[in-house]
Amino acid sequence: MTKPQHHEIVVIGAGICGATITNELLERGKAVCIVDAAPSPASACSSHAYAIAHPHIGKGSPRLLRLTRIAFLLAQSRWGKVWNQHGIFQPTKKDKVFDRAEMLDYLSALELDGSMALPLSADEASEICGIAQSGVWLPRGASLNLSDATNQALKNHDRLSCIWNTRVTRLENLNNQWLLFNEKNEVIVSADKLVIAAAMESKALLNGIGIRVPLKPVRGQLSIFSIEKNDPWVEKLPNVGISGDGYCLPAEQMSDGSYRWIVGSTFDEGEDDLSSRGVSDDFNREQAKGLVDYSQGKREGLQSSGDFVGVRCVAGDRLPMIGALTQRPGIYLATALGSRGVLWSALAAKLISAQVLEEDLGLLTRFGFAADLVAALAPARFFAGALAAPAALGALASNSKPVFPSAPKTR
Repeated sequence: MTKPQHHEIVVIGAGICGATITNELLERGKAVCIVDAAPSPASACSSHAYAIAHPHIGKGSPRLLRLTRIAFLLAQSRWGKVWNQHGIFQPTKKDKVFDRAEMLDYLSALELDGSMALPLSADEASEICGIAQSGVWLPRGASLNLSDATNQALKNHDRLSCIWNTRVTRLENLNNQWLLFNEKNEVIVSADKLVIAAAMESKALLNGIGIRVPLKPVRGQLSIFSIEKNDPWVEKLPNVGISGDGYCLPAEQMSDGSYRWIVGSTFDEGEDDLSSRGVSDDFNREQAKGLVDYSQGKREGLQSSGDFVGVRCVAGDRLPMIGALTQRPGIYLATALGSRGVLWSALAAKLISAQVLEEDLGLLTRFGFAADLVAALAPARFFAGALAAPAALGALASNSKPVFPSAPKTR
């Protein structure tokens, strides 16, 4: 029997996160082997061509808000070549009164200056964004094609080796090396250090080595609508992205005068069905009305002309799981990215590479990481008898019981 290849570092998963971590390690001079069940990169959620990126300024824990600011800055720097910066507008919630001074104080507390977030009255938003609602303008917000970004990260490199069409079904530790087995129970490769960036597939792999993680699938359908050039909807179509209850990209006029508008997305907890659903398009039509404050808009004016369905992976507390799996030395997790794959991938690349290369995690402060933020991402936060974070961080991981979020369903 031929002895399997051995690599110092193996990454399972060639989606946006696995690709970004791999790219960072290559840039740091390391050789990396990446393994994926698909024949090429970006086969699942990372085939998404309409992702958006912006700092989070709404509801959420203080750690989430701080983390998304750091992650946004890292993402903007990393994805410059595919970063379609058209700005994102976040309208004021319908039950809230716009208060500029209060909003400025809030944004300042999040360390978001005017180049990143600016409160606008309805008149100002109408002039700047073409949207007659008060809210916050995020001028550096962007959309990007995850497939393009993933393939760019995995472009040919002399220290990169790829194993395609190979599903990893089991892990085993032998003499301080991790063996990766395929569906025929054959060893594919062995590794000194293993990064698992495989979304929901991470759960089964970890179960096989006695680790239970609270990961849950969330189906999402994005709708591509066509609007006739003389339809009343045309006057309401935005020329910037909008993020609120749902999100949309700027409307695009086609050669025949009609418009294409991409709106989404559903949040179907516990579901992993990738088939298209008419009821999901109907849900997104209602989302569209709310996004542009057009309650009287006729649903039939938004004609279905395509969609994208993906299954996101979330953890109980809505934060990603990024860091070393301390109970199984040599394994690092990057999963539970939810709907923020663009942001969390950029952050994971810095954090995972620092841990894999055994750097002093205190060096991450140059990116804005603080001890509590690194601990908030650590997989150890979900395990009984929460494990102490590395001494350099001076913090303990949380041992609170995860609570899965509730959200509107489309069925």
